[in-house]
Amino acid sequence: MGSDDVVHSGGCHCRRVRWRVEAPASVVAWTCNCSDCSMRGNTHFVVPAAKFRLDAGAEESLTTYTFGTHTAKHTFCKVCGITSFYTPRSNPDGVAVTAACVDPGTMEHVEYRRADGRNWEAWFASSNIAGFSEAAAAE
Repeated sequence: MGSDDVVHSGGCHCRRVRWRVEAPASVVAWTCNCSDCSMRGNTHFVVPAAKFRLDAGAEESLTTYTFGTHTAKHTFCKVCGITSFYTPRSNPDGVAVTAACVDPGTMEHVEYRRADGRNWEAWFASSNIAGFSEAAAAE
């Protein structure tokens, strides 16, 4: 765990999908306007995959949706439909955690940034989001 990291817990609405993630108490969350995120109202922060752990039994309630390049794995609870985390196209080596799905008490601050998913290639080239799933950037 990085020196500024805390353990956040969270999950879906019906609580069948629960997880823990090591991340700073202050995070950068991305509000994306792609066709999927804008319809779901998803705002997420990115962490290295090694810092994310599903609780026992959570996988039984998960299913995944992909589209377009099929790089992003939009994982959601097949019972309540909530996407509390997923594998983003921008960071296939990381996990995007939905900020609103983090349990209260461990988040001190969320800095919101816009992700232009409708113009993904141009936005991705000029953003620094790829670094958020690297262990050194997260520490």
